[in-house]
Amino acid sequence: MVSAVFHSPLEAVAAPSAPAIAAKPAATAAPVRPLTAPEPRARTPLDLRAFWMRVLPPLAGFGLLLLVWEIVAMRSTTGFPSPLAVWQQALTVFSDPFYSKGPNDQGVGWNVLSSLQRVALGFGLAALVGIPAGFAIGRFEFLARMFNPLISLLRPVSPLAWLPIGLLVFKGANPAAIWTIFICSIWPMVINTAVGVQRVPSDYMNVAKVLNLSEWKILTKILFPAVLPYMLTGVRLAVGTAWLVIVAAEMLTGGVGIGFWVWDEWNNLNVANIIIAIFVIGIVGLVLEFALIKLATAFTFEEVKS
Repeated sequence: MVSAVFHSPLEAVAAPSAPAIAAKPAATAAPVRPLTAPEPRARTPLDLRAFWMRVLPPLAGFGLLLLVWEIVAMRSTTGFPSPLAVWQQALTVFSDPFYSKGPNDQGVGWNVLSSLQRVALGFGLAALVGIPAGFAIGRFEFLARMFNPLISLLRPVSPLAWLPIGLLVFKGANPAAIWTIFICSIWPMVINTAVGVQRVPSDYMNVAKVLNLSEWKILTKILFPAVLPYMLTGVRLAVGTAWLVIVAAEMLTGGVGIGFWVWDEWNNLNVANIIIAIFVIGIVGLVLEFALIKLATAFTFEEVKS
């Protein structure tokens, strides 16, 4: 007689799961690794040679200048000031650069600002005239043949030769100085802009003819982006020339300005202030050059060398 043995469903489920339940503590019993801090990134070694090659040559140049200056001051019999004497005088001058005791006795700050104002006006007028004239001369051959002889004739003339013409026409020292800045600043912008227009690839102009573009479209979409590096180079040259000329023009016309300050200090036999003015003129010119290099780099997306 066969007897059947019935198992409970709970026993059938519990039987195979027993080994798994027994094995689970073994899996959780694995040792836990302690948390460790991330490894620090390897530092790039400092290139001391490149650093000193950037620092030492300028320091050596300034050191040589001070050495020669000190030797000249020691051997001078006319009271040429030493670097230390000029430094002490500079501390006095720059302690109050914006004092005003009359039209002919003002601080170095007011003189620099007056010169920069004249340069800005003359240079701005030259840019308004010179850049469009450069585009027109470079774009149309008739205008190029018409104005190139005049530019070649007038460009080599010394800017100070135009100062008497300005005094005669404008009847005033300040507008005459602005006129001198204008006439010396316009040539670099005209020439560089015209050269840039003439060097635009002919394929660009052929495409413009095929598309039947208007002259305004050609100017804004083709010529201006291509000519911009040349134009900014002309602007840099013009600003440098303007800052050079304004000093000489103010020496002759008088009034307030860094050039007049140099001449007035010479009349007072204050050589230390003249040397201070020379350094101020150089620093302002360096700042203008650096600012225009940054402007050219930002708009042309290429490295601009000084």
